[in-house]
Amino acid sequence: MLLSLFKILLFVLAVSGLIYGTELLLNNGGNLRIAVASYEFTLGPVQTVIAIVLLLVVVWLVLKLLGLTLASLRFLAGDETAITRFFARNRERKGFRMLTEANIALASGEGDLALAKASKAERLLRRPELTNLIRAQAAEMSGDRDGAAQAYKRLLTDDDTRFVGVRGLLKQKLGDGDTETALKLAEKAFVLKPRNAEMSDTLLQLQAKNENWKAARKTLGAKLKYGHMPRDLHRRRDAILALADAQARIAAGDTATAHDEAIEAARLAPALVPAAAMAARSYIALGKPKNAAKALKAAWGREPHPDLAAAFAEIEPTETPQARVKRFGALISQKPVHPESKMLLAELEIAAENFPAARKALGDLAETTPNARTLTLMAAIERGEGSDDSTVKAWLAKALTVSRGPQWTCENCGHVHAEWKAFCDSCNAFDTLTWIDKAEGDTVQASSVSMLPLIVGTLPGHDTSDADVTETASDADIIDHDATAEK
Repeated sequence: MLLSLFKILLFVLAVSGLIYGTELLLNNGGNLRIAVASYEFTLGPVQTVIAIVLLLVVVWLVLKLLGLTLASLRFLAGDETAITRFFARNRERKGFRMLTEANIALASGEGDLALAKASKAERLLRRPELTNLIRAQAAEMSGDRDGAAQAYKRLLTDDDTRFVGVRGLLKQKLGDGDTETALKLAEKAFVLKPRNAEMSDTLLQLQAKNENWKAARKTLGAKLKYGHMPRDLHRRRDAILALADAQARIAAGDTATAHDEAIEAARLAPALVPAAAMAARSYIALGKPKNAAKALKAAWGREPHPDLAAAFAEIEPTETPQARVKRFGALISQKPVHPESKMLLAELEIAAENFPAARKALGDLAETTPNARTLTLMAAIERGEGSDDSTVKAWLAKALTVSRGPQWTCENCGHVHAEWKAFCDSCNAFDTLTWIDKAEGDTVQASSVSMLPLIVGTLPGHDTSDADVTETASDADIIDHDATAEK
């Protein structure tokens, strides 16, 4: 403290002396006259400047000697590191200057220069925890991945920098496509810093890709606990993970556990169409058709979807088309004006061979919402009412040139999927599939809900409707073949 005050005092005196000397030079025509005892010196402008520089050097030397003297006195008083600290202070200042210059070079994109500055800073400071990260980033910027990996590994030896080292190695492994090692590193990083949002997201994605659904749900719960995710979004994504787990268990033959997971998914997110459909099929397998109907009605009331209708049909697979029209009334009445409800009722009436009722149910959808499904429905209605082939083929020809209608489409990359999945097949994004009409650039998707009638199975004594559908499909093939020939 006293040394600092002394330095400040000397600085003030030096500034005052410079001001005083400037005034003397101005008053004496540029010459400086100095009288010491019986001696007198007259200095010209250049000599004056040299004298001032020498004076500053002397002052600097005096300060250094004073500092060394104080360090020696502390050493004699018992402070064994006083002299070492005195000589290290200058080296430390140079080291921090090199560190600053390394950071500036790194921010400027000069990887080689940043690496050189960081190396000098490490030699001066002898504190690798301050320089290893810069060395790693500079090495990566310069394309030296091995050097970067070595720097990250050195960070693992210090408790304060271990997380940074693990994170750096994790990013390298992800870049190399080594997801197995990346998963282990992500688990380690999550243990070190469970509140880190970026690391929990990375761990969740890796766990899901490895189909470790149980661990992924625990990580998702941690994100909720630490405030990185709203509760409603957590419930939805927890339901998606449970649903994906159920699908994997069904594929593995573990249907008992799969039923529980599917029902849990529907409980967490009643509006999630795939969850409601799978939960309904689980209830059917467990002999609980009422529970299945309840789950499907709850989902349909939020957003009608053909997959829900297909599952609702499976509750009574052997009923007549007329009985099916009546039973589906409870489902359709929840959203009677929704396009999906209108198309569903039209399909049911077509299966029951009540074509006027089918036309009434479809309404003006073929004009207001022309897509492959509504136009094909119109072709089936015209066929059922006995219209000539040219009328039927005209509707089918239109169906070939319009949108396919709503499909499972990734919001992230726009890829269209035949069935819902937790991850996009194209970009691997999680929870990005939505049921939307991608009017441009979509592709024909073969699925259980794309042909007529949508939710009618093969029933004993009711082959007429199936024949009509087959005949209509054959006409579509003819139109498609003719269009190709014309091209």
